[in-house]
Amino acid sequence: MIAIDLQGKLIAFEGIDTSGKSTQARLLVKRLSGSGLDVVSTVEPGGTSIGEAARAIVLSRPGVHSAMLPFSELLLFMISRAQNTHEVILPALQAGKTVVVSRYRMSSEAYQGYGRGIDLDLVRDLNHHATQGLRPHVTFLIDISAETAVNRKTTEHDRIEIETLEFHRRVRQGFLELSALDPNAVVIDGDRDLGEIAEDVARYLQV
Repeated sequence: MIAIDLQGKLIAFEGIDTSGKSTQARLLVKRLSGSGLDVVSTVEPGGTSIGEAARAIVLSRPGVHSAMLPFSELLLFMISRAQNTHEVILPALQAGKTVVVSRYRMSSEAYQGYGRGIDLDLVRDLNHHATQGLRPHVTFLIDISAETAVNRKTTEHDRIEIETLEFHRRVRQGFLELSALDPNAVVIDGDRDLGEIAEDVARYLQV
């Protein structure tokens, strides 16, 4: 039984790479669907045909698109976010569905703002336009240390994952500072069993 009305609500999962946010998003979708909710799951970058094209560029293998500027990277994420918001997220919310997204506004502020050093006000302004002002009703930050994130990487890396440890430390610090300023953000210790983390998410949502 669902205690909180989640119809027409957007739930976002955030965190540095390998934090387990995408896994937790999938687990929540399964739980909510099993409770009878009409749930839409999406990811960023991606979610639409244009978004997937942007994803292929921005998360390409190391050495591919090596000339990409940080600002160009930011714009590719915004292209994906604008399309995903317009084509997938807003229509689902307007239809009363629950939307679960892996990465949304906070990721750009953490990665391109804190990580790449792009002016945060600029990132926020672009976010506002790309999302048509939409903000998640709840954001779960699955928090792990940068060192843990690096040690967890066992597969082929993309151009962002191979960044330095210091870069990932800046991004993690960004997520923590941004979450502290967001009354709808919930920080969860991600250095635990997947089931324990999923239960924390479920308890917060009362599902």
